[in-house]
Amino acid sequence: MSVESGDVSVLAVARKDDDSFVEPLQLGKRLKEIRLANSLTLEEASNLTGLARSTLSKIENEQISPTFQAVQKLTKGLGIDIPQLFVPPADGPEANGRRDVTRAGEGKAHPTSTYEHELLASDIRHKKMVPFKCTVRARSFDDFEDWVRHEGEEFMLVLSGRVAVHTEFYEPVELEEGDSMYYDAKMGHCLVSLSEEDAQVLWVTTR
Repeated sequence: MSVESGDVSVLAVARKDDDSFVEPLQLGKRLKEIRLANSLTLEEASNLTGLARSTLSKIENEQISPTFQAVQKLTKGLGIDIPQLFVPPADGPEANGRRDVTRAGEGKAHPTSTYEHELLASDIRHKKMVPFKCTVRARSFDDFEDWVRHEGEEFMLVLSGRVAVHTEFYEPVELEEGDSMYYDAKMGHCLVSLSEEDAQVLWVTTR
């Protein structure tokens, strides 16, 4: 029988000789651990996967065993691979095994009047931090209509060129290639290129 059939149990597809794969009765527990690691409610997981909330609850409580089609929806919606559902959690902090590779120049473009952002790891949803590269177009503080403010904390590393970092409560500071800064993103801030070429920076922002 084809593995694409909705009647095929996922256990028949995922069973391996490797002892690292867990017994069937732990599948629901593993699914719940992945969902909670991504800070998702059952309702949110339902919206992402297309599976009914009641179905997810039954799977997590070991009341039903998901078909292969159901697991395909789970892995696609949660951004994981099928084997991750069957790997038991190690002792200590949990790892859900998510991974996303962004090749040079293949990030998601998000241009503004002052910055040209390139969003990285954009295929992973519900990240705890948001990484992006930025080409700084602004040449003066007056290029900004207002301070940039948002939730979270932010780390910034100058990749090339030279910038002036303007912050609401401090005097501007000049940073060159290799210099970095960590700050409260709720504090007004903005970057201005000082070098002849537009400066490039790496930003990592917490949610």
